[in-house]
Amino acid sequence: MREIVLDTETTGLDPDAGDRIVEIGAVELVNHLPTGRTYHQYINPERDMPEEAFQVHGLSNEFLADKPRFAEIAGEFLDFIGDAKLVIHNASFDMRFLNAELDWAGFPRIEWSRAVDTLAIARQKFPGAPASLDALCRRFGVDNSNRTLHGALLDSQILAEVYLELIGGRQPDFGLAGAGSAAAGAGTREDDWRAGPRPRPLPSRLSAAEAAAHEEAVKRLGSEALWRRFA
Repeated sequence: MREIVLDTETTGLDPDAGDRIVEIGAVELVNHLPTGRTYHQYINPERDMPEEAFQVHGLSNEFLADKPRFAEIAGEFLDFIGDAKLVIHNASFDMRFLNAELDWAGFPRIEWSRAVDTLAIARQKFPGAPASLDALCRRFGVDNSNRTLHGALLDSQILAEVYLELIGGRQPDFGLAGAGSAAAGAGTREDDWRAGPRPRPLPSRLSAAEAAAHEEAVKRLGSEALWRRFA
């Protein structure tokens, strides 16, 4: 199974108000494991970024001036993501921008059903708890010390680690693999693993007085008591 963990940086909050994407970063996962393949692109937004955007991204209008426009990179971006699921934190934000940019560039939209929203997963899994990317890094012990500014590729790499923890750890498909191979021997499928008997039975937790009281109660029930029938 192929998934793309994705993040965008933008000039503002609303594509309908003319805000544009200035950076895309993406990380490829196959069967929930990073492959090492990434996609990263700065984009000329064809408009000046407001001052507050400089402070968030650390980018400048001068830096972005010679970068390609979205229409020029849309094809290679779509080729990279292919038909994979897109793992995004607060997916509605990034999907709105991506589809707006694709509309303006004359490319087909990305279906919303392809988005896996890690923000929604975190809120469902930890109701009432902070669910920002930084908060989830603290929860799972993911190192985000380099995240002094928002950067699309770095955020995608961090989100990939957080996503794997959210769905059950770095290797969620191998739950009992270690226990199965150790107990059943090399070459045994995980699905064939079964718990074996204890080498020594656990000692009884009944006291002598409790055992005697139970025996007396059974005697009073007579010879047809279930405890006698299956003894």
